[in-house]
Formats: sequence, structure tokens, C-alpha cells
Amino acid sequence: MSQPNFPVIDPPLTRDGSVNEIIASIAAEELSLSHILNAEGEKLQYVLGTLPGLSDGADIEDVLDVNKSVQRTLDDITQQQLLLGAKLSAVLDAPVFTGPTGATGPAGPTGPATGAVGPTGPDGPEGLAGADGATGLPGAAGPIGPTGADGLPGAAGATGAEGAAGTVGPTGPTGPTGITGGTGPTGATGATGPNGATGPTGAIGAAGAVGAGGAAGGIGATGATGATGPNGPNPTATAGFAANTAGTSLSVALGGTPIPLPSAQVFSADITPNAGNTVFTVATAGRYRISYHVNTTAALLMGSRLVINGVNNTASTIAPVLSVSNYENEIEVNLAANSTISLQLYPLVLAGVAVLISGGAGASLMIVRLS
Repeated sequence: MSQPNFPVIDPPLTRDGSVNEIIASIAAEELSLSHILNAEGEKLQYVLGTLPGLSDGADIEDVLDVNKSVQRTLDDITQQQLLLGAKLSAVLDAPVFTGPTGATGPAGPTGPATGAVGPTGPDGPEGLAGADGATGLPGAAGPIGPTGADGLPGAAGATGAEGAAGTVGPTGPTGPTGITGGTGPTGATGATGPNGATGPTGAIGAAGAVGAGGAAGGIGATGATGATGPNGPNPTATAGFAANTAGTSLSVALGGTPIPLPSAQVFSADITPNAGNTVFTVATAGRYRISYHVNTTAALLMGSRLVINGVNNTASTIAPVLSVSNYENEIEVNLAANSTISLQLYPLVLAGVAVLISGGAGASLMIVRLS
């Protein structure tokens, strides 16, 4: 079925022009109804024989039939009059948005004081006296003056806020600390000789010569080694690693798709994978370092992230502007007991397929407890 073609309105209708057109159409309908009423009156004149030039009237049955026809027509006209009254009332109650007053135009030329008197028209035929019509609705308001010139452009808006800074790359691992050298043993102090008896105080004599130093005492025997203390806590006893080396093909949905990691799994007893090797549960609470790598066979316009306890982790998210084939990130996070961790790919624009590289680390995840 073809589409309707609407004519181009030139010049375009304005709101005020449209209102005036509606009022004009109501007036035209009122004029049409008045012609119909006049025709019904002439119909009655015809059957009654009162029109000029008619000699005989109709019989009583014809008069009654015509009277019923006129009555039905008057009923229809009365209903149409109510509709026109409601339409005009709605138009007159429509809100008016007055634009700014335009500049005053130049005064037009003054017309003649008295116009010519037109000829008197011929007298029409005398009609029957009709019933008093209903009081007409108030006339439409006069047209609104032309719209004034556009105002000056508004001031420029404030500059938008500066965009957020990009994600900071992960910190590299710290190198091992060198071994501290041992301290040499300290020699033992020699024994002090006994004090002599105090003699009477004599006259202060000259200072005597300084005596020679005593011989150094021998080194004391080394004490026995104490018992070895118990081992301290080892946070890294909670750790795990899993990878995907099979070249898996993933259908990445709009909400994101978890990556299975069934290869090369090494877990402590308190980290367990689910049946699909996509969700890893950590039973021990603590502070953890979590890192991941994803390598695909082709560059993709997709992002990667960790999902922790069902919530997308923002710090772990990589959302590149251009297509890439390598994703890697590392975070530190506090985990409650029995927390869940998943590695996920998600589309930045449209859902698609990602193929992990095979024979190597197509994807890997490492979990290490720090404290």
C-alpha cells in the first residue's frame, strides 16, 4: 500500500493562523446551516402555496410529510450547532502565547472620508417567520500582531567538567632484599683487682707515673643454643593458579561471559573451582593480590574484568577505545570468607565471538593471599 502524500503548505501555518483558519471554518459551516434553514423555510412556503407565482397549495398529508422532513432536518442542524459551539469554545479557550511586540509599522495612507453608496438589492421573497434562533457565540478575537525580531543570542554555556583520569597500570614486583652479614663476637672484660687499705692523708705529693695496663682477660665459653621457636603464620599458603590453553571459542554476550580455566590448576585447600571452572571460591578471609591475562587470536572491541561476589570490579576493568588482543591487570582487594571470583570478557558495542590462543596461556588467573 502506498504512503499518503501531504501537500507542502507555503507559507507554513503558524499557531495564530491555524486558530484563525479553524474559526473561519466554523463560520463557513454556520453560513451553510443558515442556507439549509432558508431552504427548509422555502420548502414549507412551497407546500403551503405562499411563494410568489404559485396558485395552489398542497393537501394536508403532503404538508404533514414535509413538516416531518423539516423537523428531522432541524434536529440534525441543532446537533451540528452544538458540535460547532463546543468546537468554537475549545478554540477560544486555547492558551495564547503572545510573542514580543514587533516594531510599529509606518502609518498607511488615509482613505476617503465617505465611501460610495452601493446599489440597493432587490427585495427577496417573503418567508415564513422562523423560530427564534439560539444566541450566537462571541466573535473570535482579532488576529495577533506579527512576531517581533529574534532576540540576541544567549551567553555561551559553562565549560563541561574535565573527564576522569585513565586507569593507572599495575605496579611491577619488588626485587628480593640482599642477605645481611653476621656480627663478629665481642671479647670478655678482664677482672678488677681488689682495693688496698686507705692510709692516712699525707701531703699532696707530685703526680706519680701512670701504671701499665693490666693483661686482657680470656674469652668466656659460648652459651648453649636456645630451642627453635614455632613457625609464624604464612599468608601465601592460600594461593591458586588456573589457565586455559585449549584455544576455547567464547560467545561473548552483552552482559559478559565468564572464561573457563580448566588447565594447569594449582590451588591451596581453601580455594575451590566450580564444575565449569569459571567461578573460584576463596574460603579464607584476608587481603589478596589477584592478577589475570587474556590473549585472543584476533583484535576485538571487547573489555575484560573480574567479577567478585557477583559484582563487576571497576579497578580490574580494561575497556580499550580500539580493538586489542591482549588484556592484563592486577589488583589488591579485601575478601570476606567464601568470596567468589570470575574472569570475564564483555562486548563494548555488540555481542560477538572471542577465540583464545591455544598451546599457550589463552587466559590465566592468579590469586595470592597477602595477609
